[in-house]
Amino acid sequence: MKKKPIRENYLVFGSPLIEDEVIEEVVDTIKSCWIGTGPRVNQFENMISEYKDIKHAMALNSCTAGLHLALLAIGINPGDEVITTPMTFCATANSIVHAGGVPVFADVEKDTMNIDPEEIEKKITNKTKVIIPVHFAGRPCNMDAIMKIAERHRLKVIEDCAHAIETTYKGKKAGTFGDIGCFSFYVTKNIITGEGGMAITDNDEYATKIKILGLHGMSKDAWKRFSDDGYKHYQVIYPGYKYNMTDLQAAIGLKQFPLVEKYSKRRKEIWDQYNQAFLNLPVTIPAEEEENTRHALHLYTLFVDIEKANMSRDEFLMALHKENIGTGVHYIALHLHPYYRSRYGYKRGDFPNAEYISDRTVSLPLSPKLTDSDVQDVIRAVKKVLK
Repeated sequence: MKKKPIRENYLVFGSPLIEDEVIEEVVDTIKSCWIGTGPRVNQFENMISEYKDIKHAMALNSCTAGLHLALLAIGINPGDEVITTPMTFCATANSIVHAGGVPVFADVEKDTMNIDPEEIEKKITNKTKVIIPVHFAGRPCNMDAIMKIAERHRLKVIEDCAHAIETTYKGKKAGTFGDIGCFSFYVTKNIITGEGGMAITDNDEYATKIKILGLHGMSKDAWKRFSDDGYKHYQVIYPGYKYNMTDLQAAIGLKQFPLVEKYSKRRKEIWDQYNQAFLNLPVTIPAEEEENTRHALHLYTLFVDIEKANMSRDEFLMALHKENIGTGVHYIALHLHPYYRSRYGYKRGDFPNAEYISDRTVSLPLSPKLTDSDVQDVIRAVKKVLK
């Protein structure tokens, strides 16, 4: 007789909590008839700028757009090398390719899953122009070491903060160490706008370039052209892109963002329950937070002990799926994907720590939407599968 799964209904990985006030703000936005780039985008930019204590925040349709425009604003030329981690979403490296650069991977630290500063140093050549550290899962990179390397070699730094809206390192907020920081508000992130991103900087020139490049290369954005101040002609300064955020997206963010601490508290409660429950299982739980840092707790990642569990990571994923528990994999290391293998000659063995993680990592549901019952279902399912 077939055993019943832990849950009757499927627990979707990464499903966000969307409260009534968010829905009401979206409805009000639709009723206002200003659903393109308008006043709510401006309000959301100001909200992020104040939170990050930085001069400029430019709302875009994705973090990917932010990374692409950041590279263009800094002045990447064809063939310039950009050092980043192989343990990241493909958008990080794809943005480098789109900007005309060459992605150069440096291995990660096995416990933090973040790029290893010593490995960065080994990859620097006379073609290197930028370092893109990724604050993986919301854990801050070793920014002291990275910024010293960048200063010593006169390199620019673009922080990929897609996981790291709340992250701090030694009292300073992620995204404010380098020249430009880029954030994601994708539907699975800690704070969402459905699709959406933000680039932040204190550099006036970079901010202006990103703002203009993000909307067709026009000198005036839509809000300024059609506001109550009267029509303003625009000029095309660059062959830009359609990367702007809309007021519909910003409306979600305006009501989501004030809840950031409330949601963070709930994520921590779930995180601690997982840590306690999985201590004696054949898995490795996430490393402790480093002193004087704040982890954004975006992803709860386990490493499956393949030998002790007597199953592969993929077998573990499928077993949880049969228990109606959704999971994620963050990530299959980029150098193992066909494009990067064929285009740049990467192969298995190039980055041992990233490959170790890539073969074993699994992300469990972690969202303020989860009920106590949901969390217990995840714990029971993991224990059932591993025992």
